[in-house]
Amino acid sequence: MKRRLRVLLSAYACEPQQGSEPGVGWNQARQAARFHEVWILTRSNNRPAIERELKRHPLPHAHWVYYDLPRWLRFWKKGQRGVHIYYYLWQIGAYLRAKRLHKNIVFDLVHHVTFVNYWNPSLIALLPAPFIWGPVGGGESAPRSFWKTFSWRGKIFELLRAAARWRGENDPLVRITAWRARLALATTPETAKRLRRLGCNSVRLLGESALDEREIDKLAGQPLSTEDSLRLLSAGRLVDLKGYHISIEAFARMRKKIPNSTYWLIGDGPDRKRLMKLAIRFGVSDVVHFLGVLPRDQVLRILTKGDIFVHPSLHDSGGWVCLEAMAAGCPVVCFDIGGPDIQVSDEDGIKVPATSRESAVEQLAQALVHLGENQWLRMRMGEAGRRRIRQLFCWDEKGDLLRDLYLQVLKEAQSM
Repeated sequence: MKRRLRVLLSAYACEPQQGSEPGVGWNQARQAARFHEVWILTRSNNRPAIERELKRHPLPHAHWVYYDLPRWLRFWKKGQRGVHIYYYLWQIGAYLRAKRLHKNIVFDLVHHVTFVNYWNPSLIALLPAPFIWGPVGGGESAPRSFWKTFSWRGKIFELLRAAARWRGENDPLVRITAWRARLALATTPETAKRLRRLGCNSVRLLGESALDEREIDKLAGQPLSTEDSLRLLSAGRLVDLKGYHISIEAFARMRKKIPNSTYWLIGDGPDRKRLMKLAIRFGVSDVVHFLGVLPRDQVLRILTKGDIFVHPSLHDSGGWVCLEAMAAGCPVVCFDIGGPDIQVSDEDGIKVPATSRESAVEQLAQALVHLGENQWLRMRMGEAGRRRIRQLFCWDEKGDLLRDLYLQVLKEAQSM
């Protein structure tokens, strides 16, 4: 029997029972440990949640290495403020820890998992072992034609994001990360193009998001909605780039044809007041419900009660919530850009061109009316979405793919 590979994962964000970045880190580690001996380098503050989960579900081939910056340097990170500076500094200390580990263990492969961001370096790439980078995203931008619809806060965010990308793409350590990557995994075509420009020789598309088999079974066990009234759902942070100012107007147009409909928005953010004013302006404030931030279990339960999931994000590398909605049998309406464009197919949702605001509102409204008036179509798309999740977006399936990628990269490295 072939021995297990010795693999080092860099997973700054890593926490069980979570979505987004922490969920990516945890599940990538869990899947790699199915086949290999894995050392996971992560932040010390993730330790309590990880150890609680390991008591319930041990991972015998996973070895946890916790590291944080000295206390006197932690002032950089206060909530979300300074998180990128803190992460950059963490990479330096984490590399020194990884270098000492490599002397004792001699890793066959090293793999950067989180952050899922291409414009920050991963210094474990400097170790003398084949390096896999990603999946990483961040190459997506909101189409310029939509910027005029943003608040001043949203416009500043987009400008700062563009500046951060420029800074990252001209950072020598980011370029070294790209040059050292035997394989770079990109979440979207937009990011893949940027990785190639950075100097990555081998780039492959692979989304970072997936669902656990238990979650899929739980969501699939719920019957599809057959109520007479129509319930639209959205979930995410209430900021300009998520496009809820577009979906609220589209909903108002749809409701003229389907009056027995409501729109539930899960999440919170600085645009909440602005969006509530828009709902008043379009005459739908009594049927647009802002539910605020909810526990993930409660969000999943609500998804099983929805008829249509609306995801009008204008740039999104992943889009976990689209996968959760599909697993719940809820057809997705989104734009044909970013991560959701890869996740959603014509069999399980409708993708609207993101050309201009007026066109987007009108076509989004038409898509909602089309689905709203055709229960049989919603049912068919809901079942197709559930099948697609099991086939392509289950963590165990991604784990099998990860195993094959490791062996492929190692074989190529040994042949050189």
